[in-house]
This record gives sequence, C-alpha cells and structure tokens, in this order.
Amino acid sequence: MEMVKKPWKIIPRPLLETVLNNHVQHHRVHQSLIVHGPRGVGKTTLLLERLLNDWNKGPHFTGYVDFAESIKDHHPKHNQSFPWYAWSNCDPPTLSYCKTQLETCLESMVQRGIRLGSISSSQIFSTLNKWHSPNTALRRILSISSNDKRVTKNAISKKVSGSALWERAVFALSARLNAEEIDGVLELREKKGKKSLSVEEEAYFREAVVAMKLAKEVVEMQRGWRANAIADLNRTGGFSRPLANSCTDWPCLLIELLSDAAEIDHFQPKLVINNIEALRNAILTDDSMVSASMYHDSLIWRIIALGANEQCLPVILVTSDSYYSYKAYLEFGFIDIFISRETFGWTPQEAKMHMINDYFSQSEWAVIAEVLGPNPRHLFELYALKQSSYYQKVMDDKTSTFEDIVDAYLAYLQVTVVNPAMDKALHLLQKFAVDARRGRVPKDRLRFGAAWRHPPQSDDTSLLAEWAKLQLMDYVQCLVNADFGLNYLADCSLEIFDDPSAVVLLEVGLFYAQRDPSFMRPITRGIQRCLVRWLVQERMQLSYWNLLQFHWHRFIRGRSYRHLMLQDRS
Repeated sequence: MEMVKKPWKIIPRPLLETVLNNHVQHHRVHQSLIVHGPRGVGKTTLLLERLLNDWNKGPHFTGYVDFAESIKDHHPKHNQSFPWYAWSNCDPPTLSYCKTQLETCLESMVQRGIRLGSISSSQIFSTLNKWHSPNTALRRILSISSNDKRVTKNAISKKVSGSALWERAVFALSARLNAEEIDGVLELREKKGKKSLSVEEEAYFREAVVAMKLAKEVVEMQRGWRANAIADLNRTGGFSRPLANSCTDWPCLLIELLSDAAEIDHFQPKLVINNIEALRNAILTDDSMVSASMYHDSLIWRIIALGANEQCLPVILVTSDSYYSYKAYLEFGFIDIFISRETFGWTPQEAKMHMINDYFSQSEWAVIAEVLGPNPRHLFELYALKQSSYYQKVMDDKTSTFEDIVDAYLAYLQVTVVNPAMDKALHLLQKFAVDARRGRVPKDRLRFGAAWRHPPQSDDTSLLAEWAKLQLMDYVQCLVNADFGLNYLADCSLEIFDDPSAVVLLEVGLFYAQRDPSFMRPITRGIQRCLVRWLVQERMQLSYWNLLQFHWHRFIRGRSYRHLMLQDRS
C-alpha cells in the first residue's frame, strides 16, 4: 500500500515541556536548569517550535542565545546534519562573537525592562555600586567629557558623593548621545502627531537608557585597567578569578539587574542559552579576554552564586556535551548544584506510535527499529530521503527494497559524520601522545597496565598515526566485546575517563556519557553500526605487519571493560 506523503510535524513532549514550563513560570529561582542529552534528540526543536513562543507572551520575555549560529553561518553544509557535529569537528566560534551575542541579548532584555518602567537609573547605579566601586571611573569619564563645559574641577573632587558623580555623568553622557539612538531603544515614535508618553515619563526612560550605557562604559573602563594583567595571564597560562570576573562583569551585571527587576504578572524575564559547550570551546583571538574555558566558568559560577544568595531569573542551559551530564556538577560544587533534565528523545514504543501509518509502514518500521533505533533526527532524515526522487528511482527497480534505502542512509552517515569524526579523534590521540612524551599528561593516567602507556618516543608523524589508529581500533573492539555499553560508575572509579580513546570519542560527539543511569555508549544505534563498519574497514586495510601488531596488542595490552558492561540497558 502506497503511503500518503505528509509534512513532518513536531510531536509534543508533554513531560519535558511541563517541567520546563513550570521552571520558567517563576520570576526568580535558586538554581539554573540544564537540558542535556545526545545529539539529534530534538532539544533545539523543542525550544524553538514548542516553547519559546509561549515564553514571550504577556509578562514573559525570553532572551535566546544560540552559540551555534556562527557555525551555521560559516558552514552551510553543516546545517542539515548539524546535531551530529561536535565543536571539535568544525571551527568553533570565537570568544568575542559569543561574548557579543550574549551581551546583545541581555541588553535587549534590559531595554525591555526599561520600557516597562521596571528598571531605572537609580537601580542601575545601585547594582553597579554594589560590586564595582565606580567613583574613580566616573571621575575619569567626567574629566574627559569635553562637551559639557559645566564639568569643573570641583565637580570631580573627592568630596563629591558617588550618587552625585553618577547623576552628573549621566547628564554629561546624555549630551553626547544621539537623541534618535535613544528613541530607537525606547521605541519612541510619534504616531499621527501624538506622543505616547508624557514629558516626565519620557525623561525618566531616557535617563535609564543613558544610565545603562554609562554603566557599560564604566565596566569596560575598569576592565581596560586590567588589560596588561589579562594579557600576561594568557601568556603564562595561569588562573585568576578576579581577572576572569572582570571579563564577565557586564553580562553578570545585566543578569542581576533583570533578576532584581523581575515582577510577577508584569515583567518576567528568562534566559535560554543553547549550545553552551561552544562557549567553553571558543577560540581566543586576542589578549583582551581571558581564555574561553575561564570565561565560561566565571559566568556559570556567578549565575550559581546569584541564584544561591539572592535568587536569579530562570536560566536554562541546553547542551549535547557529556561534560554537562555529570562532570560539570562536580566541578561547580556538588551533584545537585544544577537542576538536571536529561532527554533521549523517544523510546522505541513512543516512536513506533508516532511513526507507523503516518510516516512509515509496519514492515519499514521493523527495519528502522533494528538498524537505526528511535532517534528523531535519524527518522526525520530518513523520511526526507524517502520523500525524495532518489527513493522513487530505487523503488522503481523491482529488485530493490526499503533495506536499500536504509543502507544508503547508513552510507551517508558513514561518509559525512562518522569517518570525519574518527579522523578528528585520531588527530586528538596523536596530540595526546605528543603531550605524554613531553610530560604534560599526569602520571596517574599512564599507570602500569594501561593500554596507552607507551606512546611513540619521537615526533615521527607516521609512528604517531599508527599508534593512534591502533589505540582507537583497540578501544572500538573492546566496545564490541562489551556490547557497546559501559557503566562508568559501576565500580566508582571513573577509570574509563583516563582512557584517551574514550575521551576523544566523547569530544567528537560520537559517544555520550549519560547521567542517570551512568551509561556511556554511542549516541544512536545507527552511529554504533557505522563504528563497527569503520573498525571492519580499518582492519581490512591493515598491512600484514600492522595486523600482527594489532593482534599482539589485543592479547598483551588490550583493553577490557567487560566488568563495566551494562546489566540492564533499554
């Protein structure tokens, strides 16, 4: 029976949607929420298609930042299968881009609060004065304000209070700013010869807009005073919390302003940051900022502190990186420091209920469930292939079956996703070997009996490549023997994270270490099949000597994680 072509629809996730909706209904919360799960399970689709519209109705206003936008803009070929790509497989965004994107979003949210009358100039000064002691910067701004001739030496003497300095600096800055620029922020436009605001209200809002710009100028000036220290920190590779905080002062000041201004049924802001792992892996292009990982950690730390001490606006972090499923919780304090919501898409039963009759027949679904599993991205891409002219061409051949279409899709995954990721993994393993030889790897990771304990002792690229391939093949073979499922907390040792092969497969996005239960496995059944194909292909290409070396390594030094095998796996 020929299936009727139907457009793909976004299927609700009632339980997860309810959890997220309940979290953002609060105007302030104590904990941030992390939505994490493997690539391709529909996290971004859920937000964009099901939730964000409702989170921008009435008093609710949601700022949405997606650090993946720069990758999509510069790498169009990655758009269609973007969820399969980890940041190590393509050029990550620059830190300056991520910083600008985050600050622009937060500034637009503060401007919305100003237009609603929830944020005033005095509130901005109070928040600024709470952490930054702006008097010196305000005097400097007043001293270089050449347009306001009433600024005299008496006005910037040490006897003048901070609030008086602030008022005079706001007045001086308002004289320099373009009136049309302020009107654009406040959306003040005359309609049919009538103004929507009174003179007093308009002056109040204008003062708040100028105050926000002044606060940014103060923060940037204070960060500029630390520029040499930041550059020296980048050269030496050290750590400094004050310097890291100086780079995140402005976004954190805006978050605190929004949190203080939040009011039920009037102004309820919330912030959603998608692909937060991109910020952690961003590229530092100059010495004006601390490293990306330090910037990321400072931002998260300060959001945690604000929520714990005073309450913070709802912040939702969305990620496909395994780091945020378990390790991040420990590094930032304890296992429940964030609210964790892990999603794996559909169960086989749910996918079967949604797919059969609408998109696939019963016989087709049996093949899909066996070969690919219920991953939503697989199902969407396979259905798009089924709707294409290629499907009709293949099915016109009476000897062809639906299995041929699935096999063609697997070949597509192999060529465009798995093979490039494995090539990157091999490159990372070679880098590990170089670091180990130069003493940059802790000795605990090179303990006696470890399969990776003896990397090449030279910079010969061919030897490094052979060693890296041997390590990765050994690890994949070990996974095959363990049925592609490991419980990394089974013996409470976390020993598998010492294995560089396990780490690089997590980094390139082919594996995912889930939180509860603590399983590490390929992100989908289809990716798992492609990994087996990669292993078979690499073994077939080995020379006789390399094959003998592989078997010797497996017998003498080979990995064995069978004691970590899953006991009960869905």
